[in-house]
Amino acid sequence: MDISESTPVIVGVGQFVERIDAADYAGLSFADLAAAACHAALADTDRSEAVSAQVKVVGSIRTFEESGAMQVPFGRADKLPLAVARRMGIRPDVAILEKVGGQSPLALLADVGERIARGETAAALIFGSEAISTVRFLSAKGEERDWSEQDDPEASGTVWIDKGMGFEGTLSPASIAHGIRAPVTAYALCENARRARLGLTREAYARAMGELFEPFTRVAASNPYSSAAVRPMTAEEIATPGERNRMICEPYPLKLVSRDQVNQAAAVVVMSIGAAREAGVEEGKWIYLHGAALANEREILERPDIGAYPAASAVIARALDVAGKSVADLDVFDFYSCFPVPVFCAAIDGLGMSADDPRGLTVTGGLPYFGGAGNNYSMHAFASMVERLRAAPGSSGLVGLNGGFQSKYGAAVLSSSPREWPGCDTAGVQAELDKAPPAAMAEQQTGSGRIGTYTVTYAKGVPDQAIVIGELLSGGRFIATTRDEATIAAMLAYDPLGRTVEVDQGEKRNGFRLV
Repeated sequence: MDISESTPVIVGVGQFVERIDAADYAGLSFADLAAAACHAALADTDRSEAVSAQVKVVGSIRTFEESGAMQVPFGRADKLPLAVARRMGIRPDVAILEKVGGQSPLALLADVGERIARGETAAALIFGSEAISTVRFLSAKGEERDWSEQDDPEASGTVWIDKGMGFEGTLSPASIAHGIRAPVTAYALCENARRARLGLTREAYARAMGELFEPFTRVAASNPYSSAAVRPMTAEEIATPGERNRMICEPYPLKLVSRDQVNQAAAVVVMSIGAAREAGVEEGKWIYLHGAALANEREILERPDIGAYPAASAVIARALDVAGKSVADLDVFDFYSCFPVPVFCAAIDGLGMSADDPRGLTVTGGLPYFGGAGNNYSMHAFASMVERLRAAPGSSGLVGLNGGFQSKYGAAVLSSSPREWPGCDTAGVQAELDKAPPAAMAEQQTGSGRIGTYTVTYAKGVPDQAIVIGELLSGGRFIATTRDEATIAAMLAYDPLGRTVEVDQGEKRNGFRLV
């Protein structure tokens, strides 16, 4: 097959982990962690110096701190892509800071791939890191560090591209006012809405969540880049609350929740075929993009079925269509797994796969066990996927990327088989999704209604707040919340799905009581 010399290919991948209990633990900064992964990715090409000399575009994924999710007392690099490039001895023409979200590794890969395909550059280095474990560890000890760095792109002649935060449309004022702020709360509402649609008991659904993630723990246990030592766990261990598995947010005990205390980094090197040949990178290292798509989901309260994920299904279908493949043609998978529901929606509901599919649903071990490296998790998935595909020439794999509150989804089909650059579809999938009408909120949030989904949040192990979303008997969706201890206790004692409530409209938020 004749492939254009400008076709982008992945030629190097690298990962790095620093564990606080390791003998060589140094408490590396975000930039230092990312640089370690970049060194590994360049070394993976076996032509590090020749490849590095051609890199003229660098791009980074936003850290949680840059995303506004946490504050780091040690300061930070004001332009992470340039701080890492400086460590690598690279003087880029273009430096990119990607938007927030777990889908961002694909968005960044698609961006630099397009630049290469258009002949604007020969090679790019993309990366991301998280040092949340170190931040919390050193802060608890009262130890200080200075991670502040400044870089001036104008002084170096670099085009600086900050794509912005990208929070638009992820949460409405009504959702925020009623306590939907943390991801665990939003995903719990999605999870219980899916359970409601399937008509499962709490016990049956908990068992299904445990069975889904049991194989993930085995993969994480054997992954040298896992954020901490992991042992394989049974479905019962994962899903049963206990002293070492406290409830975080109904229906999630700790072992079903993404692990954010990590010190992890990953990087990917992308080059044109012509540049890869010139640098002497062996063709056995080249991995091609065969199909990709990205799309946004509606805000939670606008979703007709809060327990479904139409954007995930549409994006995966589009990526497979462009690749000319079906799910049966794929050999390897990694589905973004911050919580069970995005895996259920994408793999089980969308593709008809089973939790015990012999091909597996993850190449890393998943966010609760391998580590939830912030927005950068799927860069690790890409790195591990590339290694798997290289080891089996002719094989193909799918990476599913999830961002926000089941708000953004991306899918990429990769293979060692040659393929012209297909680009990444965004507009086409989004246009189709936008045709579906949103759910309608009731103008008056008052009166009798039925609970369609709910969650109970916990504070230091104690039930703290209940949130319900449902339909008023008079028509229209409602959302309401309460901190009444008796109501919360009743909801935990007896499954509240489908139960009738009386909703009282408030100035800022609505209340409810069980009937």
